[in-house]
Amino acid sequence: MRLKGRIALVTGASRGLGAAAALAYAREGAHCILVARTVGGLEAVDDQIQALGGSATLVPLDVTDGPGIDRLGQALYERFGKLDILLGNAGLLGMLAPVGHIEPDIFERVMAVNVTANWRLIRSLDPLLRQSDAGRAIFVTCDISRRVVPYWSAYAASKAALDMLASTYAAECGHTSVRVNLYDPGPLRTKLRKEAFPGENPETVSSPEAHAEALIELALPSCALNGEWVAGHQDDSTG
Repeated sequence: MRLKGRIALVTGASRGLGAAAALAYAREGAHCILVARTVGGLEAVDDQIQALGGSATLVPLDVTDGPGIDRLGQALYERFGKLDILLGNAGLLGMLAPVGHIEPDIFERVMAVNVTANWRLIRSLDPLLRQSDAGRAIFVTCDISRRVVPYWSAYAASKAALDMLASTYAAECGHTSVRVNLYDPGPLRTKLRKEAFPGENPETVSSPEAHAEALIELALPSCALNGEWVAGHQDDSTG
């Protein structure tokens, strides 16, 4: 019960890495705020958390709804007065295509989900993280942001922007009790990975559950890392 009594908010919590992280946090005693668009997926994760003896609050919300994120911050303040853990996990691949062939609405949606939503989360939740004795913010990234791979421009650019956003936020939190880090799980058995590599055998890449311990460690009050890129894998050339 390393996170007993702590409040953890996870975006993209209805499946994949977000669901695995929420279950891990709940298993360690945290109360989880589960954010995702899919009500059925949220309820399925909640059922698993309850089966563990844990507790969760379900928030059906599209992370691109900025005013909705602001309302969420206000509701969390009124109910809990603080936030201990923020896991910015929700992500969108978009489409793999030459730069000039990407459809504008898809490009804008990728930026909205992968970058702007995380900025809105920081904007709304930073005061709550500062009310914690040890606020921890973790943002899920990808090493594609550090390499040039044809056809991956929208996703790679969005993750590069997220990296700089989170790193700057970390620098601004250096004098506080808040710690901010990036986590790169590498190739992962998720819907996003399947969209990018439809012919890949999913059993050849790691499961979301394999990253639970790393995400717990980054959420612990004892975690002293700040502004770090934490890789949960060996470098992979396939994105």
